[in-house]
Amino acid sequence: MKVNQIVTMVMRMVMRRLMRSGVNAGMDAIGKRMGGKGDATPGPDGQKTAQRTRQAMKLGRRIGRF
Repeated sequence: MKVNQIVTMVMRMVMRRLMRSGVNAGMDAIGKRMGGKGDATPGPDGQKTAQRTRQAMKLGRRIGRF
């Protein structure tokens, strides 16, 4: 592999991780605002919603590749 390809690959991995953590932080902030309770532990409905959101994001990324 060329050095340029390796650097690009590493940068993509880092950017994915940063984007994922940013999206998760944003979703947590929205969840806290929408919940109105202010507690950091989501209930069963919040967990299901978060799981569906992650699945939708994963599907969107998969579709976006093509």
